[in-house]
Amino acid sequence: MRLRPDLLDEASPRSVEVLQLTVDRAVPASHVYMEAPIFAPDSQRFVLHRSCTAHGGSRKDPAHQYLLCDIEDGWSLHPITEELGAVAPAVSPDGRHLYYLVDETEPGGGRLTLKRVGLDGSDRCTLLVLEGALPGTRFPVSRVYPLSTISPDGQRLAAAAFLGDGEAEESPYGLLVFDLANPRLGLALHGPTWCNLHPQYCRTTEGSAAHDIMVQENHGNVHDRQGKITALTGGAGADIHVVRDDGTDLRDLPWGRDGAEFCQGHQCWRGRTRWAITSTYGEQGSQLIEALCAPHLGGTGSAHPEGVRNDLSRSFLTQPAFCHFGCDAAGDALISDAGPGEDGGRIFLAALGEPGRQAVQSWTYLLNPRSSWRKEAHVHPFLSPDGSMGFFNSDESGALQAYAIRGLR
Repeated sequence: MRLRPDLLDEASPRSVEVLQLTVDRAVPASHVYMEAPIFAPDSQRFVLHRSCTAHGGSRKDPAHQYLLCDIEDGWSLHPITEELGAVAPAVSPDGRHLYYLVDETEPGGGRLTLKRVGLDGSDRCTLLVLEGALPGTRFPVSRVYPLSTISPDGQRLAAAAFLGDGEAEESPYGLLVFDLANPRLGLALHGPTWCNLHPQYCRTTEGSAAHDIMVQENHGNVHDRQGKITALTGGAGADIHVVRDDGTDLRDLPWGRDGAEFCQGHQCWRGRTRWAITSTYGEQGSQLIEALCAPHLGGTGSAHPEGVRNDLSRSFLTQPAFCHFGCDAAGDALISDAGPGEDGGRIFLAALGEPGRQAVQSWTYLLNPRSSWRKEAHVHPFLSPDGSMGFFNSDESGALQAYAIRGLR
């Protein structure tokens, strides 16, 4: 860890400090994608990784490894995975364990393994091994998505994968749901448009919402027989939905699809609430819009007749240019990068008001991360559960590295 006061400027709050968490210029490192459940609830331990880009690591790279950052122990870093092919990490809601997958698959076959390890590195065990087709289906599993999500009660883990045999055209992708208490695997969704799912369990433990998963659908995407995406449709085809983890009760989030507003493909739950937030783009700029899910109509987007929306960024004084973002656990604060462009890639902290009614109550400029904004070096800021710390990526040093901002509260 290295203190980086040079990344602050005259407009930065005097209360904050910037720390560079990874410093090996020979091996790039980054935070896991900002929506991933990688923090313990005490805000003192989280998972990041090395030998990777901002969008994940190669499962064929022997140098790729997930690390535990122990903030109480001086931000020390400790390897927590040891297997080739480790992917899709998720920290349990109680902060005791890390779940992850070991992907040894290829289109048409191979092995997928679900593992668990204590955050202290102890008690590593295998919970489930899948070889052959998904139970009750003809679908083999491959190309496991780099992100997973875990239910708020810690009983289920969801991930995504390609379900083709490597020969058939227009083979599907699917949403896999693992029962962690009695290890078994089911399929909640499948089809050719679920190629970039970004699955995210709702964080509330209240009622049926604890079974809700937010997912992204990409109408018009093109992929080959091996499941490699050759054309990922942009905002014109991006729909965001909520589905129960048993595959029932598909609903819509009223964003985009109206020819003027387009979803960027970045969204998250507003803390432990039932509100979700997305970033958009269009002539109006790149806004942050929160919404509640509505009955499934399909393709209506922001024009959904029962859609409930709130433009959080309408209080920003210039045209908004927000992109990647994340909330604290309470849903009271949000951190976002803004740019590139007029805002130069700056990072802002936003104080949120009453859900569904108020715009952001205050905007605090934090710093310019000085990232190149190349795809492999996206900033991807997010907050610790208690909102006291922010995290981001940058290649300002010449190599992609992981950073932290402390002193936000």
